[in-house]
Formats: sequence, C-alpha cells, structure tokens
Amino acid sequence: MKILRILWIPVFAAVLSTAVLAGHVTVNYDHATNFDHVKTYSWSQLQPSNSNWDRRLKDAIRLELAAKGWTEVPSGGDVALVAVERTSNWRWEGFGTPTAASGEVGTLVVSMFDGKSKDLIWRGKVSSDLSSDPDKNTKKLYKDVQKMFKNFPPRAS
Repeated sequence: MKILRILWIPVFAAVLSTAVLAGHVTVNYDHATNFDHVKTYSWSQLQPSNSNWDRRLKDAIRLELAAKGWTEVPSGGDVALVAVERTSNWRWEGFGTPTAASGEVGTLVVSMFDGKSKDLIWRGKVSSDLSSDPDKNTKKLYKDVQKMFKNFPPRAS
C-alpha cells in the first residue's frame, strides 16, 4: 500500500503539470450583443507584466481579430480593448514525501468594451505555465490567444 502511495504522487504531479501546461481558456460575453456590426477596435489599455511583451501581446491579438475581419483604428473603434497580463509562481509539495514541483504561470485577460456605452461585452482569459525560454513563451502566447478567439465572434442569442 505504501508503494502505491509513493507511485501515485509522481503520477499526480505529472497530470497536474500537464493540465497547467495545456493553457486553460475561459470566455464570457454579453449574449445580447450583436458582434456582426462590429468591424473596428482601438486599444484602451495594455498592461503586460513585462514591457517586452507589449508588441507580442498586440500582435497576437491583432492577428486573430484581423482573421475575423476586424480592423484596428487609432481611437474611437466600435470596441475598446483592454489586455492585462500577469505572472505568478506556484509550488506543489507531495503529501508527506519530498516530492515537489514549481513553476511560473502567466495569465492573460482580454476585455472588450462597447465603444459608445463603455459596457463590457466580451472577456477571455487564459492561463499557462511559462518556460525560461522566451521563444517558447512567445509561441505559447500566440497559440493561447488563438484558442481564446477560436469561437469568436459569438453569435447573439
């Protein structure tokens, strides 16, 4: 029984890290909003945790919105975008064993506000484990933003 418990802990840690590495995406939106009439957007706020990510965040989001037929304008878009990115550290320790795992998680929240009413109409959030390799993190950012906008724009109810 003790052997099973010892073997179970690394398996649990592997499953936990795989789930976190996959990039968890959630999306919510105002079901009354008709996104078919939205064609332009402008940036209201961009808050990366590191200024090196400004261009990467904008480019990843710009790429997805352009694929949906949206155009960026300097100001006064149909939608105002806010993107906030944060990093945090996590640590998991085994139950009564010396097994431990740790890492850094990045979370990106993209919010869309109606350009006229300023009401929140869409929000997407993704969290992923980060690597010490900036190139891997950039690829992961593009993939995660692509997942965030996979079913975008939503259809009005």
